[in-house]
Amino acid sequence: MFFYTEFSKVIKKFEILAENEETGKITARIEFEGNGELLAKTAISPVSTEGAKNNLMAEISNWDFETVKNQATEKWNTELGKIKIGTENLAGKKTFYTALYHTMIAPSLFNDANGDYRGTDKEVHQNPGHQTYTIFSLWDTYRAAHPLFTLVQPERTNDFINSMLDIYDQQGKLPVWHLHGNETNTMVGYHAIPVIADAYLKGFTGFDAERAYEAMKTSATLDERGINFIKTQGFIPADSTVESVAMALEYAIDDWCIAAMARAMGKTEDAEIFSKRAKYYQFYFDDNIKFMRGKMADGTWRTPFNPISSQHRVDDFCEGNSWQYTWLVPHDVEGLIKIHGGEETFLAKLDSLFSIPSIKVEGASADITGLIGQYAHGNEPSHHISYLYAFAGQQWKTAEKVREICTTMYSDQPDGLCGNEDCGQMSAWYVLSSMGFYPVNPANGVYVFGSPLFEEAEIALPGGETFKITAENNSKTNLFIQSVTLNGGPYKNSFITHKEILKGGKLKFIMGNQPNPEFGANPGNRPKSVVY
Repeated sequence: MFFYTEFSKVIKKFEILAENEETGKITARIEFEGNGELLAKTAISPVSTEGAKNNLMAEISNWDFETVKNQATEKWNTELGKIKIGTENLAGKKTFYTALYHTMIAPSLFNDANGDYRGTDKEVHQNPGHQTYTIFSLWDTYRAAHPLFTLVQPERTNDFINSMLDIYDQQGKLPVWHLHGNETNTMVGYHAIPVIADAYLKGFTGFDAERAYEAMKTSATLDERGINFIKTQGFIPADSTVESVAMALEYAIDDWCIAAMARAMGKTEDAEIFSKRAKYYQFYFDDNIKFMRGKMADGTWRTPFNPISSQHRVDDFCEGNSWQYTWLVPHDVEGLIKIHGGEETFLAKLDSLFSIPSIKVEGASADITGLIGQYAHGNEPSHHISYLYAFAGQQWKTAEKVREICTTMYSDQPDGLCGNEDCGQMSAWYVLSSMGFYPVNPANGVYVFGSPLFEEAEIALPGGETFKITAENNSKTNLFIQSVTLNGGPYKNSFITHKEILKGGKLKFIMGNQPNPEFGANPGNRPKSVVY
């Protein structure tokens, strides 16, 4: 990283007091001519010092502090104003807009004012015709942050994907967890894939779909990070690599996304192959105890087994335990219900998740926080779980749990998050859930209803359209959806699609203090794991 700094006064004397060659840290004293107010301005660049200087000239060519501050305020208000909420609860408003702000800190811009940037190959690349971004915390953000961007940051969504495709060209695979031009390979999965598939299936056309599909398929067929076992055996043996179950469950989600995009592009053979791989989560489900667990190379279960156990970076899970990972099948909830033995067994197990003791064993990941029973809202694999009730016809339980999480795990205080922000995912969950819905499947264009937190929310859409959400009779106790209307007409579904939202209009929730077990109970009105 290069920088260029200017001061408003002439430097009279510059003296290096200490220099550490090992750390690169320099302590210096600068003496300026004259007295009074001193202004400084600094620009950075991933390319060169000259690039940083040009950035400074392009973005802050003057010394008018108030103008610069006002421009920054105006830019942020434009972005934050893309969602307007109506509430008398000032703390709730602060919490919401802090969350929305957090979602826009990453990914971050990674090119100079002229468009040049430094690639994963460490070479300087000239302006590719789009903005280049970095900090792709994809294990976290594919779940809700990127789906949120398709609503409120559509132009940047195309740039995000084009940045990912450039990374693919330079390193031979899509980014896993990309940081300042470097691939960290942190966390499990190849989660650029659901981001790309989601955008394609929602009609985004600002990137080369064929090139994107090639990148997705290549990334999913490399002989690394357990993928070689997926290709040859259908599962990742627990005695071959750590975090095998978490790794494979995440791959299954990504493979479903490849299949969905392949099907939409007419690639039938690929769609069948990756649809089959998307079902491989079933290899890890022990039907006798109803938990996901590690399977050894010889097909036997790893023993001993404790569903609460979580040995960080050692066992079969990634920053979680079997209680949390058993539900990580957002792409095939119907299949998950089936292997549990049906809706009754599934719902009873789901109830148990939230009611058993919130115990953490010695050596557990520090990321397992925000516990309600063994549900861990402070880490991402749990984020969709409270919405699973709706798939089994009990939307009111989703409402109950979502409202509890919104009001107990988030606040306007310094400790207002129950876990790691993870580049905006923790806040993206809140932004979407507080408006009343959440994308359980990250790439099928469906938002499942929860419990709206505010009386009003209005989303500014492309083309000048708006989508307004109102919650009548909403209060701390009136947290259950009684009925819904869309543009004045009765609406029976316990979900809404991205396509319906983009049309603009008004979604109205009628709230009450008692569950309405009929709402969303009909199988035809429940969310489904299909592409709409």
